[in-house]
Amino acid sequence: MVMYNPPHPGEVVRQLCIEPLSLSITEAAKGLGVSRTALSELLNGRRGISPEMAIRLSVAFGGSAESWITQQAQYDLWKAMQRADKIKRQVRAFA
Repeated sequence: MVMYNPPHPGEVVRQLCIEPLSLSITEAAKGLGVSRTALSELLNGRRGISPEMAIRLSVAFGGSAESWITQQAQYDLWKAMQRADKIKRQVRAFA
């Protein structure tokens, strides 16, 4: 089941992980072992959660890597569903 208009996973990371701990982006990036740019892009919705980032988030903030990946997949699928009509017009039916 597709979640209705899920937030970008970066929003979740910001609101549930970084802000409650009063971490700066620089501090959080250092703790995750990623660049400040990479974390900033995630938090601002310009980058998704990769499998490697999912593991890093799981270790640092809890939750399973699978749950982080699922959030990303739900977000990506929702965005694709918004373009479904265009996609359907581009795809030939084989029936």
